[in-house]
Amino acid sequence: MKNQWDQRVAIITGGAAGLGLETAKRLIAAGVTVSIFDARQEAIDRALPELGPTASGHRVDVTDAASVDAAVAAVVGRTGRVDILINSAGITGQTNIKTHEISMADFSRVMAVNVHGPLQLFKAVAPTMLKQGYGRVLNVASIAGKDGNAGMASYSASKAAVIGLTKSQGKEYAETGILINAVAPAVVRTEIVAAMPDEQVAYMTAKIPMQRCGTVEEFATLAMFIVSAENSFTTGFCYDLTGGRSVY
Repeated sequence: MKNQWDQRVAIITGGAAGLGLETAKRLIAAGVTVSIFDARQEAIDRALPELGPTASGHRVDVTDAASVDAAVAAVVGRTGRVDILINSAGITGQTNIKTHEISMADFSRVMAVNVHGPLQLFKAVAPTMLKQGYGRVLNVASIAGKDGNAGMASYSASKAAVIGLTKSQGKEYAETGILINAVAPAVVRTEIVAAMPDEQVAYMTAKIPMQRCGTVEEFATLAMFIVSAENSFTTGFCYDLTGGRSVY
């Protein structure tokens, strides 16, 4: 029986750490050729030995069209295709702060990375996926985009935008073989969470009925299904990964 992952090629932004890195490991173990995109060369250099010889890495600024286009062109030039795009790169911006105290420069930066980034990546891979008649896109949103987190207005607004973008994309490309979905995690212990104030993390964790954080392994398990060929009749949807916090 043919392995559904054979000859598949994946791009993962924010792939040098956290959710992206764990998912990259799972995909590689399944036989997928993975390229991680990250803004931090030192993180890429640390990650690649963990991922093995089939993986590649590109230093990419997801907010910069030229940077994105060049990296995607390099992947397509080397492999001839892109089957999977996981938009995992993201930043929180200022947290534990009231909205009227937010720096507009910080707000703009959060929107640029968290919203413009996934759109820019999709624009770059879409021509190849359309030509193939196949693609799986996973946009990493957040429970903050559904419910809103106090003290995190910039992040919450950006992730709500990611969910809205996913819904529109899913409907637009539903007949092309390209399925586009999102996942909304609650608190998952990653570098981005570790950088938050303890009181902000405690506030978010207290809202989870399971009374614990999620794990990168739990995220990767769900992500593997979302970007699989077996996931063939769901698009424009936002999957839950919140320990019971979100039930819609």
